[in-house]
Amino acid sequence: MRMPLKFGSQIMDRVVCARTRVTLEDANGNLAQGWGETPLSVAWVWPSSLDYWEREEALKAFCRRISHALPSAGLSGHPMEIGCDFMEDLLPDLLAALNAGRDREAAMPYLAALVCFSLFDIAIHDAFASANGVSVYDIYSRDWMSRDLAHYFNDGRFAGKYPAEFLVDSPSRQLPVWHLVGGLDPIAENDLTGDEPDDGHPVLLKDWIRRDGLNCLKIKLRGDDAEWDYARLVAIGQICHEEKVDWLTTDFNCTVTDPAYVNAILDRLCHEQAPTYQKILYVEQPFPYDLEAHSIDVHSVSARKPLFMDESAHDWRYVKRGRELGWTGVALKTCKTQTGAILSLCWAKAHGMTLMVQDLTNPMLAQIPHVLLAAHASTIMGVESNAMQFYPEASAPEEAVHPGLFRRRNGILDWSTVGKTGFGYRVETIGRTLPEPVALGG
Repeated sequence: MRMPLKFGSQIMDRVVCARTRVTLEDANGNLAQGWGETPLSVAWVWPSSLDYWEREEALKAFCRRISHALPSAGLSGHPMEIGCDFMEDLLPDLLAALNAGRDREAAMPYLAALVCFSLFDIAIHDAFASANGVSVYDIYSRDWMSRDLAHYFNDGRFAGKYPAEFLVDSPSRQLPVWHLVGGLDPIAENDLTGDEPDDGHPVLLKDWIRRDGLNCLKIKLRGDDAEWDYARLVAIGQICHEEKVDWLTTDFNCTVTDPAYVNAILDRLCHEQAPTYQKILYVEQPFPYDLEAHSIDVHSVSARKPLFMDESAHDWRYVKRGRELGWTGVALKTCKTQTGAILSLCWAKAHGMTLMVQDLTNPMLAQIPHVLLAAHASTIMGVESNAMQFYPEASAPEEAVHPGLFRRRNGILDWSTVGKTGFGYRVETIGRTLPEPVALGG
C-alpha cells in the first residue's frame, strides 16, 4: 500500500488477495468456469491483539479448507442455493473445527469465514451465468430460480417473490463514487511528514478532489476521542466548502459503545457547523460488530441521521435484528458473499431500509462485482471505491481493459466496458500473469 490505512486501532500497510477459479458441471457433463476474488483484509475481518501474520496465515489456510470442502460437498442447483446451503450447513462446521480449543481472542470470527468463502461464492455465480450466456444479474428471477424468497426468509409474505423484483432493471453505467479519508491521511500541508509517496498520485485531500472531481467523502474517525473526531469533521468540512464537495459520511470504526458519543458530535456540528452537518448523508457503523454481545438501542442516533449497518450485517438475519435496534440502512459488501448481499438487499428493501455498497479497498477482479452490486441495488448515493488511493498500480492490467472502473473521473466510476456474460470480467483480455493455482490435494 502506498499509504497506510487504519481500521479501528490497527493499521494496514499491505494486503493479500485471494482469487479462485471454480468449475461447474451441468447434468449433461458440460463444464463452465467462473472467477472470484477478494482482499483478505485482516484488520477489518478479524480485529484482535493476535499477531497480524498469524491471522493472515489463518485466513489463507481457511480459504484452502474451503477449496477442499466445496467440491466434495455434493451441492447442486442455482448459485443462490449452493451459496446458502454451504453457509448454512458447512461453513459453521468448518469454522467450529478451526476454532476448537482456541480462546475467544484467538478464534476466527464468522465475518472472517464469510470473507474467505466470498470469492468461491462469487465465482459460482459467475460460472453459472457465463455457462448460460447471460449476466449474473439476469439469473435472479423466477425463470432461473427454483426457490423463492419465502424459502430463504422462512416468511410466507415473500411467497412467489424473487430477487429480481428488488433490483434495478436498467442500471446506469455511471455511478457517483465515494473517496475514503483515512484517519492517517494528510488533509493539509502541515500534516505532511516528508515520507509520503512521490509516485504521480495525489497525497493531500484537495489534490484528490481536484484530480478525480470528487463530490462524496467518507471520513474515518477514531470513535474514542471526541475532540479529535470533531476537529477532523470541522477541518474536512471547511475543505468541502472551499472545493464545493456536497456529500459526507462518517465512519466511527466500530469503536463506540454509547450512542451519546455520536449524538454529542452530531449535535455540536448541527449548532456550530451547520453546513458540514447538512452535508452528512448518513452515519456508518459506530458500534461494535457483535449485535448479540452489544445489543445497543440506536434509535437516538438514527433520529438525527440515517444509520447504516456494515460490519454487523453478516446476513439478512442480522439486518433484521439491527432494524429492531434502530438501524435504518445497510451497507452491502460482496466480500460477505454475493448470495448474502442479494438476500440482505431484498430483506432490507422489503422493510423500508436504504442501501449503500461499501468498499473493502477492492483491487483487480474484486472491483467488478463490487461496482455491479451498487449499480443494481439502487443505493443512497453511488458506490465507495478507494483501491486507487492505496494500491493503484495493483490493478494496472485490469484498468487497461476497464479504465472507467479503476480511475475515478469527474466524481464517477464508469462500468460500460463490462462484458455481457457472468460478471463481465473479460478475463481473457486482461494481461495478468497469475501464480499457479494451489492444488486441491496440496
